[in-house]
Amino acid sequence: MQHDTAPQVANRYYELNAALTPGQRLQIAVSLSQSVRELALAGVRQRHPHASLESVRWHFAEVLYGTQIATRAFGLRPPVTP
Repeated sequence: MQHDTAPQVANRYYELNAALTPGQRLQIAVSLSQSVRELALAGVRQRHPHASLESVRWHFAEVLYGTQIATRAFGLRPPVTP
């Protein structure tokens, strides 16, 4: 929790989380993970608006897993397109 969160608000947050079932917690985690992936993909597309699908996939893998894994999975870094 952030340092600027009021203690009573933080306590309520923890109470609500404690009341969730494991399945509900998993569902929230999966949803948050999907949101992060969508934001990362949008960022790649914004930085490389004219990139091919192959190039977008490479850069997306780089964001998520790093250059080494992206290279192992998709080969060398694709050239930057204007």
